[in-house]
Amino acid sequence: MNRMNDVSRASRASGGSPMGGRGPADPIPLRDLYELLKDEFGEVEMWSAESAMEYACGAVLVQNTAWGNVQRTLEDLRRATSFDPARLLALDEAELIRALQGVDYLGLRSKTSVTREVLEANPQLKAIGAFCIGTNQIDLEAATELGICVFNAPYSNTRSVVELAIGEIIDLCRRVTVKNSRLHRGIWDKSADGAHEVRGRTLGIIGYGNIGTQLSVLAEAMGLNVIFYDVAERLALGNATQMPTMESVLREADIVSVHVDGQLVNANLFGAREFAMMKPGALFINLSRGFIVDIDALHDALVLGHLAGAAVDVFPEEPNKNGDPFTSPLAKLDNVILTPHIGGSTEEAQYDIGRFVASKIADYENTGSTDMSVNLPNLQLSASEESRYRIALIHRNTPGVLATVNNTFAQTGANIGAQILGTAGQTGYVLTDINSELPVEAIEKIRSMKDTIRLITTRL
Repeated sequence: MNRMNDVSRASRASGGSPMGGRGPADPIPLRDLYELLKDEFGEVEMWSAESAMEYACGAVLVQNTAWGNVQRTLEDLRRATSFDPARLLALDEAELIRALQGVDYLGLRSKTSVTREVLEANPQLKAIGAFCIGTNQIDLEAATELGICVFNAPYSNTRSVVELAIGEIIDLCRRVTVKNSRLHRGIWDKSADGAHEVRGRTLGIIGYGNIGTQLSVLAEAMGLNVIFYDVAERLALGNATQMPTMESVLREADIVSVHVDGQLVNANLFGAREFAMMKPGALFINLSRGFIVDIDALHDALVLGHLAGAAVDVFPEEPNKNGDPFTSPLAKLDNVILTPHIGGSTEEAQYDIGRFVASKIADYENTGSTDMSVNLPNLQLSASEESRYRIALIHRNTPGVLATVNNTFAQTGANIGAQILGTAGQTGYVLTDINSELPVEAIEKIRSMKDTIRLITTRL
């Protein structure tokens, strides 16, 4: 089992944790931790942690709602014998700054904003795990400047979102929402008017990324014709056709399903103009981001009968927690499916998100691996049997840094067994394995270089 050097352990131990000040020297027993959290918050639903996460004793999980599978994730957590997390609700900036004092790793979901002020107040943070797809709630520029690695889970809930989209396509085409609503009001309405099979209809996908491509495959298997638009050139799967513009998709599709990312350039992507372009009687589905749709314009298109139905899972403004009131002009329309941002909310997806992000943080802690990091160069280095120490250096991407590092090691007689360098924009990342004794003097010289952002030493 890998162990960090004493300097890293001491740094982490000095901070304590928000749960009673315990640190790695005094880990809270897992059974006591569970009971403590259950008394405080009710039934506890923890994110899964690989056994290597025993080193992340100062971690804080900040989340807006309970999630995950209790039994399965606690089984993983039991393997983390000194993992000491604090489970908190979403915090504002000031609260988060205080909660992160002495913390090395932060886990969060979409409701908690990690601003530059939060990061600059807690430069000891090593990594942030976003237990979701999006990372727009994190100031990635500030994190990179401070050498804080950020991970997310870009694939874990893809299948869950796609299955929801498929179900909504069928429900809307068959007018299930309208029939269901009327029957709940005691009105028997057995007719085929406006109800259609999905076979032979045209699905237009806006955003052909991880979710869009999987939706394309499943939709085609059900007999839908698939067309799509993406700002980048994409490989069309199966018989799908890439269209030259978004407008061309809107004018041709019977169903439009949106799966774009959270970049600000996508704000107000759909308004009155775009809905007017859609075919009369078309259906609209948004399972991506709330701020991309003008809800009032969608409401008008539905009320006027231009659109036959819609399904919306994300909203421009959403309640902070379960039980809070929700209002929308769409709420009174029978031909609209409204769901509370549950596209990725299945037990399978939530468990996999926890496992995936936790394993990425564990790999970063143990080996310096930044594979699938969203803000640092993606590097992995396999250690040999001769490797004794790994030096991870995050630095400004300026000429000559690697030469200076290697000259410094050479001057102290350090034997470099393996090394790998990656750069991305203004940032560079070097992993160096030392096969000899730890060159403490060389490490301190490298740490004090003007281009050094962060240096971490791990014993292999």
